[in-house]
Amino acid sequence: MSAPSRWLGLDALRGLSIGAMILVNNPGRWRSDHIYAPLRHADWHGCTFTDLVFPTFLFCCGVAIVPAMQRRLQQGLPRGPMLASLLRRVVTLVLLGMFLSAFPLLSFAEGESLLQPVLDVRFPGVLQRIGVCYGVAAALFLFTSERAQRLVLWSCLLLYWPLLVLGSQSLDDPAQTLAGAIDQAVFGEHIYKVGRYDPEGLLSTIPALATCLFGVEAGRVLRSERDVGDKVSTLLRRGCLLLLLGAVWGWFFPINKALWTSSYAVWTGGVAMVGLGLCVWWFEQRAHRRVGTWLQIYGVNALLVFVGSGVLARIVGRMWKVTTDTGDVVSAKEWFFQNALLSWLPPRAASLAFALLWVAVWFTVLSRLFRRGIVWKV
Repeated sequence: MSAPSRWLGLDALRGLSIGAMILVNNPGRWRSDHIYAPLRHADWHGCTFTDLVFPTFLFCCGVAIVPAMQRRLQQGLPRGPMLASLLRRVVTLVLLGMFLSAFPLLSFAEGESLLQPVLDVRFPGVLQRIGVCYGVAAALFLFTSERAQRLVLWSCLLLYWPLLVLGSQSLDDPAQTLAGAIDQAVFGEHIYKVGRYDPEGLLSTIPALATCLFGVEAGRVLRSERDVGDKVSTLLRRGCLLLLLGAVWGWFFPINKALWTSSYAVWTGGVAMVGLGLCVWWFEQRAHRRVGTWLQIYGVNALLVFVGSGVLARIVGRMWKVTTDTGDVVSAKEWFFQNALLSWLPPRAASLAFALLWVAVWFTVLSRLFRRGIVWKV
């Protein structure tokens, strides 16, 4: 697919979000004293830079629904086959997410079953949430009116609020929330925080769907016949209103990424909408396309770099072992981190340098694919 046929502003924002996701997911060491605070998730309530990454990407998924589905509808394609194709994509994303969780699939550790990684697979996850939210939002776009979609969006947010507050013993204790109780009851130990909750669990998928539908709303703005300047001002105005609403709502219903609270969905939806408006203004209206293309390189192959980075991180961080001069056996990642970075940089700077190198290496790979027009889609 050639770059001019795409929305450069959307690809740039998606590239920023997936690049940031790869950055925060690959520090040199997973220790708080080795990671700068903005590159860590908030301990519980609150919102850091890292907490903005996933909802922004999910928002971009919603934006992309509009041109993809509307184009097919205008071509007169029947909705039935479109829904079947959509369901296949959802299933593929869910299975890919579970594959990443279980990779490398086999264990050779002493005392463990050969299939232990598969037996311990985490059922919820990032790709699983993307698949479900994208699928439901796209189906709503296909079969319901704009008014119905907006009703679903705000119903998700407004109903989740009393449901979570009244159903939880405490929102301040991760182990005492309704979301955590449901995750433990349905998935058992197959969750991220065993015995507590999963940040991509069942109940919090409800407000996450609203995040995706905020993207659909932004996609309609970009798809409209307005001039670019009007589109930018509309996105910025709406984004600022969402930021204000999310901040005020956070006084009563804390902003919390793990619970994906309604205030968090609205706040991050505002950040993403303002970000999209700025990307459209800078890369389309002001025509600074060179930097936009650099971001687009990440944006068009977001799924490939997410899955590929996850697989490679497990290979160099768990499977590939190196014997040090002292006879210790460590992972290839740890050996490189200690000898190439930590030997001359402070811990946090060394960890960030490793993450930046990781992003740069993948940029080199994706650049070659971009020049050849190779895009991995499901």
